[in-house]
Amino acid sequence: MSTLEQSRYLATEIPGPRSQALIDRKVAAVSRGIGNTMPVYTARAFGGIVEDVDGNRFIDLGSGIAVTTIGNAAPQVVEAVQRQVAEFTHTCFMITPYEGYVAVAEALNRITPGGGEQRSALFNSGSEAVENAIKIARTYTRKPAVVSFDHAYHGRTNLTMALTAKSMPYKHGFGPFAPEIYRAPLSYPFRDAEFGKEMATDGQWAAKRAVSVIEKQVGADNLAAVLIEPIQGEGGFIVPADGFLPALLEWCRDNNVVFIADEVQTGFARTGAMFACEHEGVEPDLICTAKGIADGMPLSAVTGRAEIMDAPHVSGLGGTYGGNPVACAAALATIDTIESEGLVERARQIETLMKDRLGRLQAEDDRIGDVRGRGAMIAMELVKPGTTEPDAELTMKLCVGCHMAGVIVLSCGTFGNVLRFLPPLAIADDLLLEGLDVLAQVLKDL
Repeated sequence: MSTLEQSRYLATEIPGPRSQALIDRKVAAVSRGIGNTMPVYTARAFGGIVEDVDGNRFIDLGSGIAVTTIGNAAPQVVEAVQRQVAEFTHTCFMITPYEGYVAVAEALNRITPGGGEQRSALFNSGSEAVENAIKIARTYTRKPAVVSFDHAYHGRTNLTMALTAKSMPYKHGFGPFAPEIYRAPLSYPFRDAEFGKEMATDGQWAAKRAVSVIEKQVGADNLAAVLIEPIQGEGGFIVPADGFLPALLEWCRDNNVVFIADEVQTGFARTGAMFACEHEGVEPDLICTAKGIADGMPLSAVTGRAEIMDAPHVSGLGGTYGGNPVACAAALATIDTIESEGLVERARQIETLMKDRLGRLQAEDDRIGDVRGRGAMIAMELVKPGTTEPDAELTMKLCVGCHMAGVIVLSCGTFGNVLRFLPPLAIADDLLLEGLDVLAQVLKDL
């Protein structure tokens, strides 16, 4: 059990001398293409705190981008990983399989929304999960095209870059990309308000707009899958208007199109439900998961209807490390912790705390255009005062100011003007509120 004190503390300027020395080593040794959000190097992390090599302690409102949902170095996960490492670290499930992989698949089939019999396949990353879901959908439907949405983020492989909307930094200079990828308009209530109240609040209306584009530009007879994040991640934590997701699903079911939910960032209690689809009773054909699945161990999965998941031929899916036994042990401990400690409800409590504090801040400051999100996946969109014009410069300065004051926050959004909050569900209320108080003070100073 970690003894890391759960308090914010600045021992040095940021970065401290040890972090600075590591920054210099990184420049000399690591590809320039690998960027860093913060100029500090981690030594330890536990609960809601990350401690750097200089002894500075930061309030963690990022969870390694929604990965350490149950808290960094969670005791149950540490114990499970240590036990598995001592037994064996790898055999390759496709060569000599092991129970852990099967047990994770059973757990996913049980907890993911979907009627009837389900199957799962395990991989290493969110990108791999998405790519394999599309392989499965194409095999099942025998159709080539895939639709994703404005502001979407689905990964950094060639196919998932094509599915991702934002060019810089994810796609710029890396093309050409995979063909037969098309884009439809998303329901984005804050910005759709410019087109009238109906478009902003009526998800079915927004879905009609998307379906019209899909039918004209692709055609259902050519379309294998519609791929969507139930709440967009990198795109700006955009929550579609109520009714948008169910209407899309209904159209897919009517047209033999596989509905794929990318729950890589939203899954595993993050949004106040085990999966974000559940907020509107949506049961996708396939669900892609990763990030929060194993508390930091690299693992991802595709779970879905048995008839679709079984469409690929034997050995058509797989990979050397997919479903690594150590990662599987971590996943089983993570899922057990979420269920046994009531962390879905804890995410809802965090939502109430955060929306109350950020809502009061918004009422005092017209640079905060929108506060949105679900559970412990909350964002605020920053704009020029009195307008809806994105303010990316203010967002960058606010992030840096929080970092210098000992709070880890992340930005996102197509326009670079959204601050996103992904606190671990293990964080204490007082630590969470202190982090938001720091944010408020930095915003005031700016």
